[in-house]
Amino acid sequence: MSDYQNAQKALETMQRTEPHRMQGLEVLSTALWHLKKEVELSNLAQRAIDFDRKSAEAWCVVGNCFSLQKEHETALTFFRRSVRLDPSFTYSHTLSGHEYVANEDFEKAAACYRDALRADDRHYNAWYGLGAIYFRQEKHDLAEYHFRKALSINPQSSVLRCHLGMAQHATGKAMEALDTLAGALLLDPRNPQARYQRATIWMAMDRPEEALTELERVRDAAPKEASVHFAMGRVLKRLGKPEGAMRCFLTALDLDPKDNNLIKAAMDRLDEPDVDEDVSEY
Repeated sequence: MSDYQNAQKALETMQRTEPHRMQGLEVLSTALWHLKKEVELSNLAQRAIDFDRKSAEAWCVVGNCFSLQKEHETALTFFRRSVRLDPSFTYSHTLSGHEYVANEDFEKAAACYRDALRADDRHYNAWYGLGAIYFRQEKHDLAEYHFRKALSINPQSSVLRCHLGMAQHATGKAMEALDTLAGALLLDPRNPQARYQRATIWMAMDRPEEALTELERVRDAAPKEASVHFAMGRVLKRLGKPEGAMRCFLTALDLDPKDNNLIKAAMDRLDEPDVDEDVSEY
């Protein structure tokens, strides 16, 4: 599970109990990164540097601070400083990889993830990072292998199960993918991505009723997500319900007027025969 709010509370309790402890600050900074808490992350970075400028954890926190501001090159500078201080500090290797991915430099990103695994072959974040690169490169068999490795280390991760399910679907294992995504939902019923991916698979199998059921649950969890309403519109079109489809397309257009070309094209084709469109295309 990715429960960043509770992670923040637990790690801040640790920090109050042991104010001079550096270990764990890198994880706290990542929780703050995911929660988009710029002020708290900036304060944490300043405290870490003030306390121990020679610790790998301190510069890792600073790197996360700049990463949140999308200053990827600056973030990489500080992650590299962290690694120079402690070459075995896997977290900074992996975060460097994430920054290179953000810059779409997949070769350097993969090198960073492999450096992390050389330091600790049970660092599941690095296995995941490599899997994500291979998935983007459409090397789906390799992506599935690396996601499985990550999941074998961290089997309680709903997010990892979701990515494994996506890779399985891409390699033609639709029923396995549905089972894997169901497992992701058992671990975290609030994971909307798992339901969205199940809907994509049901549509690919020409089972729009099941797809619509999944998407309705996703919509209830994320009512302002334009892509969900757009996908529901396509499913309703497949079900022969053009009025409902039009309502969904209009809602998607209201929520995301910038990306309107795809939505308007779907609206213009509403009376045309369905051509097995992929609901995840948005």
